[in-house]
Amino acid sequence: MQALWLEDRRLSIRNDLSIPVPPAGEALVRVRLAGICGTDLELVRGYYPYAGIPGHEFVGEVADSPDGTLIGCRIVGEIHVSCGECEICRRNLPTHCARRTVLGIRDRRGAFAEYLTLPLRNLHRVPDTVPDEAAVFAEPLAAALQIQRQISINAGDRILLIGAGRLGQLIVQTLTLTGCDLCVSARHPRQKALLLSRGIRLIAEDEIPARHYDIVIEATGSPAGFDLARRAVRPRGTLVLKSTYRDSVNVNLSSLVVDEISLLGSRCGPFDSALRLLEQKAVDPSPLIDAEYSLARAVEAFELAKRPGVLKVLIRP
Repeated sequence: MQALWLEDRRLSIRNDLSIPVPPAGEALVRVRLAGICGTDLELVRGYYPYAGIPGHEFVGEVADSPDGTLIGCRIVGEIHVSCGECEICRRNLPTHCARRTVLGIRDRRGAFAEYLTLPLRNLHRVPDTVPDEAAVFAEPLAAALQIQRQISINAGDRILLIGAGRLGQLIVQTLTLTGCDLCVSARHPRQKALLLSRGIRLIAEDEIPARHYDIVIEATGSPAGFDLARRAVRPRGTLVLKSTYRDSVNVNLSSLVVDEISLLGSRCGPFDSALRLLEQKAVDPSPLIDAEYSLARAVEAFELAKRPGVLKVLIRP
């Protein structure tokens, strides 16, 4: 089996790997298309000590399963594989299971390969009308929708999004469905062009008013982005962190207490809702695709994906 291999912060193509044998309760999935996201790039930079096959955004086809379920069907998959037995799992919080593996991130080989395995319970069938090029966005789109799962967003709410990269662009599309008063701070010309094509109001960083927005969503993953978000949120407002941070962030906790700010971490979300929006064409991720590479050229794909302003780069086995 061919796959992209990450070890000691270096990527290489391997052709000597065996097709994985699914453990009990898991399906063998042939990968049809996979996408590079910010977390993959951070893994290469050493964000988390992972060695193996990266990649967690994918659409595939079930090649084998324990009871024949879904064989031949196109699927996407939730990336957290929980133990199902611990207290956290019993509280229905599987993405926080301390014993979980995470596809392409933690103790589980990922999607930049010809095949992967996942439990049947993690798989979601892709509607026939949703092409692979849209279905591959199911995981990040679900993550974007998690914000609305955690807090109520209403028409007229003043919302600022800082960061309009791969995930930020999807967050924008989900927020526009709410009728909120949305403003976005973006840095790169392509990001700005996509937002303007959707009629989104842009604001320069130096023009963002202090203590003004009901909800501020930070999607840059940088300390500077956090500082900007903190200044922009109003007293008793909500600051949503939609990125993982490679570096430490200095936070004035006293100011959060005095202004009674709600600080909310947000990551994985509902796949069913994401697939439904894709099926309804309420969200269109296709303009975010900048390039597609074969798996044999996956190292080149990563070189492109890490360039500033580049959005989604896809890899097709």
